[in-house]
Amino acid sequence: MKIDCVELRVLKMRLLKPFRTSFGVQQDRYPLLVRLEIDGRSYWGECVAGEGPWYSYETVETAWQILKGYLLPAVIGRELADVDALETLFAPVRGHHMAKACLEMAFTAALAERARKPLATFLGGVRDRVETGVSIGIQATTDELLETIGARLAEGYRRIKVKIEPGWDVTAIGAIRDRYPEITLMADANCAYELDDAAHLAQLDRFRLLMLEQPLAAGDLVDHAALQQQLRTPICLDESIESARDARHALQLGACQVINIKPGRVGGFAESRRIHDIAANGGIPVWCGGMLETGIGRACNVALATLPNFRLPGDISASDRYWAEDIVDPPFVLQKGGTMAVPTRWGLGVRVRVELVDRLTVRREMVR
Repeated sequence: MKIDCVELRVLKMRLLKPFRTSFGVQQDRYPLLVRLEIDGRSYWGECVAGEGPWYSYETVETAWQILKGYLLPAVIGRELADVDALETLFAPVRGHHMAKACLEMAFTAALAERARKPLATFLGGVRDRVETGVSIGIQATTDELLETIGARLAEGYRRIKVKIEPGWDVTAIGAIRDRYPEITLMADANCAYELDDAAHLAQLDRFRLLMLEQPLAAGDLVDHAALQQQLRTPICLDESIESARDARHALQLGACQVINIKPGRVGGFAESRRIHDIAANGGIPVWCGGMLETGIGRACNVALATLPNFRLPGDISASDRYWAEDIVDPPFVLQKGGTMAVPTRWGLGVRVRVELVDRLTVRREMVR
């Protein structure tokens, strides 16, 4: 299969509500989309890079430049038998997993469509629906936090994740447990703490959290291993796991008991499956996180989350959790029991609303 050309687009989309983490507050999202042309048909992918270098060194701008300057020239016009061939051509470019992932996932969806299979089936998925959780940003007050959680539970979400940071952690989690003593609850620190905070973080043990996600610096497996020895609460690694090698090292060190796999962050589906298999062999469950994706990226996350070792609810919220109007049809909808149906159409599984994408586009370029 040969990629004839690729169109790059940046959209401007406004979140329904500002989303605050330990990195800062976000209101507008600028998704970077790729559209592969193969034999006259279009196949879409989404880059999850943010607008600034806070979650990762990759940004929308760096991804655009890496795609245009290095990745696209390496693949356009070449015969590509499979994803292995694509990864081989990407190998000389060090890092930049988010830029690579949007091409890899779009190409994988193209292969699935050519094989006349839904993306989930093509990847080896075993479910026709996935369990969903919801991520709640840092709120202005505890009352606002509790009200927001109540609203999400009423909508049917089965697992609540709350963002924490120093000064907004033990008291906030305690208030949640007092109000909702039986809900499945976890906390996400986004690298906001140091190993010296271990005694403070140990106070979270009494709240029976499902997990504590990424408390320490990205890439710091040694300190996470030391912290896990001091906590009963399972540590989940997110930013620290950029590759299958990272996952293997984390398990060898005992740095975590759970792994969050985001395909758009680790380079695509192939690397996600390698991480999945390493975790499964080590008896470690995985789940699929979110990066404020549009329906294109969400379709990829849903498909991946059908693999066998995705044993915990992921951050795969419904389209209307973030957007007044999503760019795919049908949008993703939360169903009874806090689940989301897996698309059954061949390939990506959803139709991209090109007319809406055109309206939201603020930058575009065709690379041949």
